[in-house]
Amino acid sequence: MSAVVAGRGGVRLDEGGIAGHLVALSLPMVWGILAMIAYNVADTFFVARLGTAPLAALSFTFPVVMTIFSLALGLGIGTASVISRTVGRGDHEAVRRLTTDSLWLSMAVVLVFMIAGLATIEPLFGLLGAGEQTLPLIIDYMQIWYLGAPFVIVPMIANNAMRACGNARLPSYIMIGSAALNFVLDPLFIFGLGPVPGLGIQGAAIASLIARFAGLVLALLALHYRMGLIVWAWPRWSQLLESARQVALIALPAAATNMVNPIAVAVVTAVVAWYGPEAVAGFGVATRIEAISVVPLLALTAGLGPFIGQNWGAERADRVRAALRIAALFCLVWGAAVAVLLWWSAPAIVGLFGAGQATADTAIVYLRLVPASFAAYGVLICVNAAFNAMGRPVVATGLMLGRTFALFVPLAALGGWLVGLWAVFAAAGLANVLLGLVAYGLGQRALVPEGRIAAARLALGPARR
Repeated sequence: MSAVVAGRGGVRLDEGGIAGHLVALSLPMVWGILAMIAYNVADTFFVARLGTAPLAALSFTFPVVMTIFSLALGLGIGTASVISRTVGRGDHEAVRRLTTDSLWLSMAVVLVFMIAGLATIEPLFGLLGAGEQTLPLIIDYMQIWYLGAPFVIVPMIANNAMRACGNARLPSYIMIGSAALNFVLDPLFIFGLGPVPGLGIQGAAIASLIARFAGLVLALLALHYRMGLIVWAWPRWSQLLESARQVALIALPAAATNMVNPIAVAVVTAVVAWYGPEAVAGFGVATRIEAISVVPLLALTAGLGPFIGQNWGAERADRVRAALRIAALFCLVWGAAVAVLLWWSAPAIVGLFGAGQATADTAIVYLRLVPASFAAYGVLICVNAAFNAMGRPVVATGLMLGRTFALFVPLAALGGWLVGLWAVFAAAGLANVLLGLVAYGLGQRALVPEGRIAAARLALGPARR
């Protein structure tokens, strides 16, 4: 029964050991997410060899690239939330229909963003502080990158659909293969070899486009042949609209939630630009190292999504509560370990990128301040994943908006203006800690059975309700 309900390659998650399921879902995603982050790290590593201006240009593109990636992630979260809860209810045909319709929805969305992005490259990056040295390089890179945007978003939907059915291995293999291809193609197109001319920063965009296209093909093949989750019959219009409505109810707030952080990074990049292109380049190096450091936390949120969705659909709130406790403990342990490691090893790690001294100094300051808040940040994103999986994305969006626009951005701008560059980075850590504590409290409250809430209010009496 379980294999049928979850799909040919899926697993039911509302039975069996909780910790075992979380490890099985999250561990493959460590390598998968590392592979996706490796796209940016590989680009940064090779482009840094071209000089400070190309590295600064790539750093300017990072927030915008991550905004599109976050849109894809939000659509994937919406898809996974609806599909995993449907798996929990045992309706396999609805799972197939939702998966197929989500792919159509994502394609329509990405085409809109691709056209808008191509039309706004120069004014957007001008607003972000790109100057005469970096803007032409940014245009060369982003014109190609935007053409590959469908190859970012559609595979994200496919991979999330597979994870929602309990299969985390296939998406990870696909992500790893795509990133490995990008790593091979990067130096070929950036520096040239034989008949292939060196294209500089434009070559990095071409390499990513080819590698992501390969990932798209593999994801669709896996969905059809391995998981049996694509319906080839054309849906009725009303059916397609209903699937879009279900996914959009989660996906739009989730996409907004995930786009908040890159947008904030874009604003903060403009603040960092006050201190020169070397500071922007150092900020870009540090945020890429940070992205690798929090991979296990991101993988845990990826594992929590399908686990909580299936159990919520099966009305097993007790298992959801236990999973969040396990996740919070892991965040505390991992966050503390990484903070200590980066404090001592920041100079050596930054040195691997071959950047200049001013760039390296900026990156080191960041890596000695912000990682102290990784534990709280992990709790925040785990609680966000839980609320999205339970079909309550508005709470998750509110938490991220509070962290970003009530704390991080205003404190960073104020600190950069009044104190110095280190205060810009300290603002990120403070925002993580405060909202991590708030998120954990809200998560625990959301999982208290209604009967216990009613009893507690009754015990307080009319005067204290």
